[in-house]
Amino acid sequence: MKWLRWPQPWWLGAVALVAVSFGGLTLKASGSVLFVDGAARSSAGDYVSFVVWSNFVVGFAYIAAGAGVWAHRRWAVWLSFAIAGTTLVFFAAFGVHVLVGGAYELRTVGAMALRTGFWIVIGLVARHAMGEAGS
Repeated sequence: MKWLRWPQPWWLGAVALVAVSFGGLTLKASGSVLFVDGAARSSAGDYVSFVVWSNFVVGFAYIAAGAGVWAHRRWAVWLSFAIAGTTLVFFAAFGVHVLVGGAYELRTVGAMALRTGFWIVIGLVARHAMGEAGS
């Protein structure tokens, strides 16, 4: 298949699969809180609406970035870093929300840190694997 660049390290496919899975799980979790009035929303506690919305919207980019990594596309590196940067912006906005006394769940801090670190690592791994040969 011309759109794939082979040989590709076996572990890069695993990284791509993890990224796509992370995107799917993000869409399911955030979509359940946003669109389903049930257990997911009630267990979310004092969720911060703009954080959940940002996770939902960026979840589609997670899947695209993972697919780009799988297809060995150079743009997936930059999309991964853009996702990390976007997450950092919303993390900072979340920090302001907390500082002004807004309700929140402590687990959101960990989740935002995890998401940011995850996408920085995905970007670095993809950049290393693709080098300058990616398209």
